[in-house]
Amino acid sequence: MSAKIKDFSALKSLRAEFKQRRESLHQELQARREQQQRQQQEAQDDAELFRRHVGEVAALNAPAKHVWQGERPAPIARQRIADEQAALEQSLSDEFSVESLLDTDTDLSYARPGVGADVVRKLRRGHWVIQEQLDLHGMRRDEAREAVALFLRHAVKSGMRCVRIIHGKGLGSVNREPVLKNKVRSWLMQKDEVMAYCQARAADGGSGALVVLLKA
Repeated sequence: MSAKIKDFSALKSLRAEFKQRRESLHQELQARREQQQRQQQEAQDDAELFRRHVGEVAALNAPAKHVWQGERPAPIARQRIADEQAALEQSLSDEFSVESLLDTDTDLSYARPGVGADVVRKLRRGHWVIQEQLDLHGMRRDEAREAVALFLRHAVKSGMRCVRIIHGKGLGSVNREPVLKNKVRSWLMQKDEVMAYCQARAADGGSGALVVLLKA
């Protein structure tokens, strides 16, 4: 998963490849949601079955201990599911305000405190090769947030330095407002592994994409 973009002509085949990966990611996220829903439904069914069998109850005159001798139902790994979901989202918040921490220039560039301005200039000029990309077209906000977290985690584990996130220009959104464009900026600024980002060059997506530099 470390396909390198050598020239613009390679984008067509890469777009198809990453579209397939995005669909696989969507299916994986959907499968997790469906699994959670099934487990929650099973828990509700078990509770309802228990109430029907027990019927009306009355308080005992004196406390007594009762040891259940039958088979115990298999535990539902709710905490494990919650932990996995939390790790996937990695605390990306929609309430985070970009303006409350840092200013961005007219090119929508950003550098974490301590990162020199020359890093952003190099990033804007294409100094680092884009090693992977994520296309958020067609995703809802929650899906996009999970996809960004998963994508960055994969990129860091794979040792990548430079990736691209395509958020689109928002032309198909309500009131033609680029909702994901602003959200992606906010999410990236919350990630410690993100050193800097800038708006992509025209050949790499322009105002519809960000090029992101990750920690070595």
